[in-house]
Amino acid sequence: MKFLKRLALTLLALCVLLVVAYFFRVPLLRGAANHWIVNDPLAKADVIVVLGGGLETRPLEAARLYHQGLAPKILLMNPKPAPTEELGLTAAEVETARQVLLKKDVPASAIALTGDKVSSTYEESVAVRNWARTNGVKRVIIPTDIFHTRRVRWLFGKQLGPSGIQVEVEAVPAREYTAADWWQHEQGVVAFQNEVLKWAYYRLKY
Repeated sequence: MKFLKRLALTLLALCVLLVVAYFFRVPLLRGAANHWIVNDPLAKADVIVVLGGGLETRPLEAARLYHQGLAPKILLMNPKPAPTEELGLTAAEVETARQVLLKKDVPASAIALTGDKVSSTYEESVAVRNWARTNGVKRVIIPTDIFHTRRVRWLFGKQLGPSGIQVEVEAVPAREYTAADWWQHEQGVVAFQNEVLKWAYYRLKY
């Protein structure tokens, strides 16, 4: 009887928690996003780093920051080509990013390239670290997707920090969702879920 009573109380408490979580889901989910997102105050840097992917947002934001005078150079990644790129059916990602910058009036002389077929954020962090050391860089700005910021901040800080290179991460709003409504969009749910899992994986592996 005692066991059944404890079980009933436990189930009742669980139901109450679920009801409370449901009614307060909006502030809870917004709070979770705001806690996860990293958005550093930006100071003048040596270079703006455009990570692979995010062609609809990252190069555009890099160009905006460049024209604000936050850095004199933009660094692009050279990612591993997709099968369609190898067949010549689609343009290389790095060339598309470069064309976006040129269309946004960033001079070709201000665009640099690093990485040899990088295929992960970790490989990008190593490539940026090596390029920064070679070029005497002391501060970098990395604009990236809102949920990607925490992993980028930790990983690049770990790779570049020992060399005395400061890392500033800017949260760039996605086109499909925001921190205020991410759970209402499939892309937002997938992005948040994937980043939590990747962050945990990176912390264990690196």
